[in-house]
Amino acid sequence: MHYADGKDSSAGQVTSIASRVLAMSFMAGVAYMSLAIGMTSAAETTETATTVEKSTAEAAPPPAPRSQSTRHQLTLDGKLLNYTATVGWLILKDDKKRKESKDSKESKNSEEKPIARFGYTAYTLDGVKDPSHRPVTFAFNGGPGSSSIWLHMAVLGPKRVVVNDGGYAPPPPVQLVDNEFTILDATDIVLIDPVGTGFSKPLGDAEGKEFWGVDQDIESVGAFIQRYVTDNGRWGSPKYVLGESYGGIRGAGLANYLQSRLGMNLNGLILVSPYFTFEAGSDGIGVDLPHALYLPTFAATAAYYDALAEKPASLDAFLAEVERFAYDEYVPALLKGNSIPGEERQAIAAKLARYTGTTAEFWQRADLRVSHVQFLQELLRARGLIAGRIDARFAGPSLNPLNDVMDYDPFIPAVLPAFTAGFRAYLRSDLKFEAEDEYAAYGNLFKIWDWSHAQPGVDPEDYPKVPSPNLLPDLATALTMNPGLHLLVEQGLYDLATPSFALKYNLDHLRLSPEARQRIHVNLHAAGHMMYLNAAVAHQFREHVVGFIRDTDRL
Repeated sequence: MHYADGKDSSAGQVTSIASRVLAMSFMAGVAYMSLAIGMTSAAETTETATTVEKSTAEAAPPPAPRSQSTRHQLTLDGKLLNYTATVGWLILKDDKKRKESKDSKESKNSEEKPIARFGYTAYTLDGVKDPSHRPVTFAFNGGPGSSSIWLHMAVLGPKRVVVNDGGYAPPPPVQLVDNEFTILDATDIVLIDPVGTGFSKPLGDAEGKEFWGVDQDIESVGAFIQRYVTDNGRWGSPKYVLGESYGGIRGAGLANYLQSRLGMNLNGLILVSPYFTFEAGSDGIGVDLPHALYLPTFAATAAYYDALAEKPASLDAFLAEVERFAYDEYVPALLKGNSIPGEERQAIAAKLARYTGTTAEFWQRADLRVSHVQFLQELLRARGLIAGRIDARFAGPSLNPLNDVMDYDPFIPAVLPAFTAGFRAYLRSDLKFEAEDEYAAYGNLFKIWDWSHAQPGVDPEDYPKVPSPNLLPDLATALTMNPGLHLLVEQGLYDLATPSFALKYNLDHLRLSPEARQRIHVNLHAAGHMMYLNAAVAHQFREHVVGFIRDTDRL
């Protein structure tokens, strides 16, 4: 396993926000970005649309695929690229019901039965002699319930939305510019919007629950990829999957599902700030381990805001010390529960306070178990501020200084409106695409998601599905069964949605041979969950991804 560290050791500076007027607020979610963004949720939109479709099913024509292609140019690194942008959707058919009814009188009709409209935006390089051998990358964000606009309009696509790293985006009009960080010169790109996001939705008698779950989602996204590859003659192409956040669960599951169920091996899996398991990645739910895995990011955040009593001479050395403490002292203390001696409890609380810029009393009151949303409210309380969850470098005014959890995530109002408006404008102005349905940038599916998972290696007669998701066995199986599969991970240091020490813990616990472990490459950046919002990091991100693809597309 190869780790590369691209972070800046100096503590960051807090941007002055005294003159900002807070126009909106958002609640921090249990995971990722479970939030309302002033639009109908995907679940509500789908329910309404499904009701209308059912009432007019007899009169309406069968759903059909739709696509709109436009030609464009982009100068990248001094070279002119001509490319085609295609936006639209494919129609997924009910293969499962077809198989179940193959001997019935309804077999013929069930073969044609559509179950979902699956939206995407694809960018393909023009003038390629043999597209069947050009790399193609399928990319998505997470949520669950997020569309792909973040990766699309920040770093992967040929256009990007201009935002201020660490602060609020400029006011309207939204600025769209040619994206110097796109990876289009190295690979064709297909941005995927899973069912319940973008223009994707269930059709006919299909219901959201058939798509909104760990395994359901993997199967439907896998079906889309298979259909796209077939329809566009890309079975011979080197193939990559790129996922962010919950895209870690989806991406790991897809790597195994595509090759084991659909006969499609990947050349590479690229994960950005990945989430793999509740056990290691969610604090505040009564599990001790995540508290230790979040601690180094607490320490990095405290150092960033110059909140430590003793400023570390080296951030790297300081964080290494915190990681050793987390494993060697903090975890054993947590495992003792109420049996921990009073003196040891006090000593642990004092160290936690020293590492996080808070007080020992704060940790004592929390029984040594402070969740990240509590920490972010507490850290800058005396300054009347809260730090961000998605990216701790973003800070905003505290709406209630007496609160013990975050009132909202300052990252969200700083960047979300610009991306939402920017992409919707881009659809019409550049891609020439209009639809009756509104593009769902984010639908809050987290609370209705089916988190159970049929885990490889678990006897289905004992546990048909493991109730808590853990996709590490899927990832290990994919890397083991496909010796041509490589893994690249890009991670932010100031990410409290998917902290970096949790990533390290997860990768260290993959059951792999030494050879397979050599195919894992990790890069850590001095930024947050969407580290590519920082221009310098976006440049590194592009170099890493392009280099990874060019190193693995012809092995």
